[in-house]
Amino acid sequence: MPSKKKDQLQLQYNLIRSHSAGSGNLIPAIDVKAAMIVLLNNFLQGYSGIHSDLVKLIANFINKGLVPFVPEHGGVGASGDLVQLAHISLNLIGKGEVFYNGKLLDASKVLEQNNLKPIEIHIREGIALMNGTSVMTGISIVNVIRANRLLNWSLIASALINEIVQSFDDYFSEELNSVKQHKGQHYVSEKMRQLAKGSKLIKKRENEFYNGNGFKSRISTRVQEYYSIRCVPQVLGPIFETIENSGKVFIKEANSVHDNPVINYETKNVYHGGNFHGDYVSLESDKLKIAITKLSMVIERQLNFLMNDKLNKILPPFVNLGTLGLNLGMQGAQFTATSTTAENQTLSFPMYVHSIPNNNDNQDIVSMGTNSALITKKVINNAYQVMSIELIALLQAIDFLDIANKLSDKTKTIYDDLRQIVPRFVEDTPKYKDIKNINNFIKNHCVEDLI
Repeated sequence: MPSKKKDQLQLQYNLIRSHSAGSGNLIPAIDVKAAMIVLLNNFLQGYSGIHSDLVKLIANFINKGLVPFVPEHGGVGASGDLVQLAHISLNLIGKGEVFYNGKLLDASKVLEQNNLKPIEIHIREGIALMNGTSVMTGISIVNVIRANRLLNWSLIASALINEIVQSFDDYFSEELNSVKQHKGQHYVSEKMRQLAKGSKLIKKRENEFYNGNGFKSRISTRVQEYYSIRCVPQVLGPIFETIENSGKVFIKEANSVHDNPVINYETKNVYHGGNFHGDYVSLESDKLKIAITKLSMVIERQLNFLMNDKLNKILPPFVNLGTLGLNLGMQGAQFTATSTTAENQTLSFPMYVHSIPNNNDNQDIVSMGTNSALITKKVINNAYQVMSIELIALLQAIDFLDIANKLSDKTKTIYDDLRQIVPRFVEDTPKYKDIKNINNFIKNHCVEDLI
């Protein structure tokens, strides 16, 4: 083989080996698998000039549950996810380490166990594997699924807190919300109406404040609740729209060709450019991150309302069902929720505008898309933790008021499900396992499947 040909092939191997230089925590298996699905879809569109053996091997990795060892820190999202994709590529050439059946094993041995052969580089498999936005896109699609599930749990919590305070139904009524022209507000208010249907706690304003001759002479009921209770459609509406729009962008990216160069068989030409640039994913991840941070702030404010007897005027401090001055109730858990929400606020600084030139200034403007996707993942995980704490507090509040049988059918079902995980407590006990158990439950269960 001529030396030039050998060097061309060797360069492909060198690219993979040299860029397998990531560090930090590992990207979770579900995200790596999602990234490989996006990578496979990119190749299947036929614009990368690669051998079919590569496509078949990636499909076998996915189907057989082989998960490459991929650290979080590495790519800057300009030639795409160079470092993270290099770690995936390393396994495909039979090197490095791979997770199989829950164990981290030598990739060559795992391939042999599964009767698979490492790919043989032909001309450009190395650069084709490393270019593109597969990792940031795969992570982001998983983020959207989890964010949407979290939003629906927040709707449950918002319905429950409205029932606890016996609020008015006009907050989420069609008449009030239809005069705003935002899809998200309409969606949230409709969901709230569905969740509250049949509740014996939600009140009608006309019954409370008016009689046949006009206003009632004495009013002892609060006219309007705090914003975190009253303004749920207006606050969660834009969050719903952001999640929906982000999902559309990420799916478009997943169905795009994000290789470089693009090889067009019909024109018999090669087109060089920047389809591997991750700006679409990066900007949209930042939007999603900001929306979920706001969601965690709503959750935290609702929790604070439950904790503060001077605000709610119907519950003991910290929804403490024990002896005041001796027992502490949910006081410690509130600290965790407050701290975690504060972290989300700090993490909400956008990565999209944090470009740092590198690669000898060849990559002079970069997306930081994978960083953005990973930080968004952390924000979502944090918000689930805050949500878990609020749900426990809601359960305690319902029990203190003895109103479980007055809840709507849908919210009562959720109450019963969650009480199976965290029973009513009076004495002070460590809460970290309860928080974790609720967290695992809501992460792995869609509200729609439960009600």
